Amino acid sequence: MKNNTLNLDYSHSNKSQRPVLRTPLIYVSLVLLGIGIGVGGAYTISQSKFLAKPSDSLEKSHINEPSELFVSSQNNGSFVTDVVKRVGPAVVRIDASRTVTNKVPPVFDDPFFRRFFSSEIPGVPQEQIERGTGSGFILSSDGKILTNAHVVAGTKEVTVTLKDGRTFEGKVLGTDPLTDVAVIKIEANNLPKIQQGNSDDLQVGEWAIAIGNPLGLDNTVTTGIISATKRLSSQVGVGDKRIEFIQTDAAINPGNSGGPLLNSNGQVIGMNTAIIQNAQGIGFAIPINKAERIANKLIKDGKVEHPFLGIQMVEITPEIQKKLQENQGLDLTTDQGVLIAKVMPDSPAEQAGLKAGDILQGIGEILLNNPGEVQKAVEKTQVGEILHLQIERNGSSINLNVKVGVLPN
Repeated sequence: MKNNTLNLDYSHSNKSQRPVLRTPLIYVSLVLLGIGIGVGGAYTISQSKFLAKPSDSLEKSHINEPSELFVSSQNNGSFVTDVVKRVGPAVVRIDASRTVTNKVPPVFDDPFFRRFFSSEIPGVPQEQIERGTGSGFILSSDGKILTNAHVVAGTKEVTVTLKDGRTFEGKVLGTDPLTDVAVIKIEANNLPKIQQGNSDDLQVGEWAIAIGNPLGLDNTVTTGIISATKRLSSQVGVGDKRIEFIQTDAAINPGNSGGPLLNSNGQVIGMNTAIIQNAQGIGFAIPINKAERIANKLIKDGKVEHPFLGIQMVEITPEIQKKLQENQGLDLTTDQGVLIAKVMPDSPAEQAGLKAGDILQGIGEILLNNPGEVQKAVEKTQVGEILHLQIERNGSSINLNVKVGVLPN
């Protein structure tokens, strides 16, 4: 009906009457348009409020819906601001100092050398004090703090500074270099503590927020996403560790070590620990579920016993098969499994009869394809447990039982 009226208006031959007919229609259209905008706006806002969670909610979830982000940014600046306000007080700076002994080259101690060149021998101090700064976060209101083992390596006492400026002397309860986890205790009560998330449920693309003291700049916040999960320590370049790292593009610099990696709800999902030199946009964190298990053992016993077989392994690839054929005349008949390159003397593996050149194909019902899977399977066992191994040796399948030992220090 509206279109017909407009058509009649535009086709009218008397130009002086056009404003008379068009003006009411324009007014009506504007009124209807205003009502439509008002109704639509009210609907959008009410729906956003319905979808949004309260700002103080710490329920576990993944990436916020756009409507949640919109409401949070309107009310609190941004969801990152909300997280930092709530979690920031539980992040601490850790200052550690250690005494390092310098070894003087033996030639400088030679009496004959000193007789002729003593005046030219540079003065080398026998001991030096090294100081470093890292980060940590409060696990419990009574002063237990989680950080990296390398932050407190070589010392039993550290200085802990809270965000509010208070300073405490901290005692190192225990360290585990294999997972780079350490626990510190300060004498204080009613401290703000961090809330733990679930690192087993992480998905690539989730928000990641890092808080720490990089390069000595206290309470620095960086943001990004989870860019990968379950990165093997061998992939990261720290093959001496037993960790499946979280990878993030949130900036992590020296001094961030030991600080928390948080999700969009302010829950800690990892402990920042490693950076690759000369890399940009790649940082790593220890999954909080792993860090918490290690921390509980350190709090209880002061140490952690890791299961141990005593083998060095190589993934079977076409290149490895070719080299073994050319150099040792060994023709691998399978590409499934892990090649045992070396068996350590007096290890559980040697005692069970494993040999270099064996192909470890399975542990129990788990089929193996790379060293990381072996490490993961062994890490899940208990010291003293019997593992049933499926081995291929010289083209024949054999079964061996190995009693899991304790990894030597």
